[in-house]
Amino acid sequence: MPLDFLLRLLSNLLVIPILGGGAYILYQWYEGELVSDRWLFLGVGLLLWSFLGFLPILLLRRPGQDEPKPHRSSRVHRLTRPDGSEIQVEFYGSDLAPTLILTHGWGPDSTAWYYAKKQLTDQFRVIVWDLPGLGKSKKPNNRDYSLEKYARDLEAVITLAGDQPVVLVGHSMGAMILLTFCRLFPEHLGQRVAGLILVDGTYTNPLKTAILSKLLPTLQKPLLEPLLHLAIVLSPLLWFASWLSYLNGSTLLTTEISGFTGRETRGQLNFSSLVGIKASPGVLVQGVLAMFKFDETATLPKISVPTLVVVGKSDIATRPFASERMSQEVPQAELSILSPGGHMALMERNQQFAEVVRTFSHSCLSLRR
Repeated sequence: MPLDFLLRLLSNLLVIPILGGGAYILYQWYEGELVSDRWLFLGVGLLLWSFLGFLPILLLRRPGQDEPKPHRSSRVHRLTRPDGSEIQVEFYGSDLAPTLILTHGWGPDSTAWYYAKKQLTDQFRVIVWDLPGLGKSKKPNNRDYSLEKYARDLEAVITLAGDQPVVLVGHSMGAMILLTFCRLFPEHLGQRVAGLILVDGTYTNPLKTAILSKLLPTLQKPLLEPLLHLAIVLSPLLWFASWLSYLNGSTLLTTEISGFTGRETRGQLNFSSLVGIKASPGVLVQGVLAMFKFDETATLPKISVPTLVVVGKSDIATRPFASERMSQEVPQAELSILSPGGHMALMERNQQFAEVVRTFSHSCLSLRR
């Protein structure tokens, strides 16, 4: 979501004063301009913070019994698209089981579904895919990162599921892709698609449904968009700064603020922070700019299949009122609030999330049969 990416950009700005300030203080102390040994300790402290600041932040978090890992399936299909992109599609569970297709959000890749893949494959076939430009999927040659492009890619992924109806699950931008899919391919609803699960998503420009929703949209044109276009040009530098921001701990803090409620485990926080900085900042900016144009408000009342809207009670990236409105305007929708939970409640509250997905999917697939 844009909020998470904007916070990461701000954290990247801390790299220069922390690292540069430490190096400058040490140089001035070495030259004799700064006499007191306190300056030496300060300079060394800033340098240590620059490269080891992540350690105390992680060590203060509780360890979990099952920490997420970037696990991938050996059952893979590479789907080539007309725009030159290649989609990594992975299969889990029995081919004879009812099918769920999971679409991740913007920034991470399909490994973000670590818990869902483990907890749902005893009863479902789970299909996950990396959005082109992220994970193991090749980016498009025409630099099209629009929601419409990804909705068409999703339709191609659905063809790999065979003739049986599927339930579509989308998290964050993935939920926005599902809504765009409903507008572009309404004929599939009730035929190929038996139900939708919209997780921590929104129906409009996400700046309008995030925290500071009164301020951020007014800054979009004069400040945020020029800043993002500049970030495309500076992409290699930002990628380097992103890793330094992880080392000094600021990326961990922004990830916690935008995605969790403080109850996440050490591994969940670390995994979510790392998976979000592997992609090219230039690619991420293109997706953020595409989300600024998103608005599927008119699509909501036209969705003709059972829909489950899931949201973390403390989500600040897509605040719960957006999910409440979607559940009210989609004709066959129900709302499930995960508490406590933030934007990454699918990870922080993974067992509760798997249970609501399991119950809803069984219900709408049984109705479809």
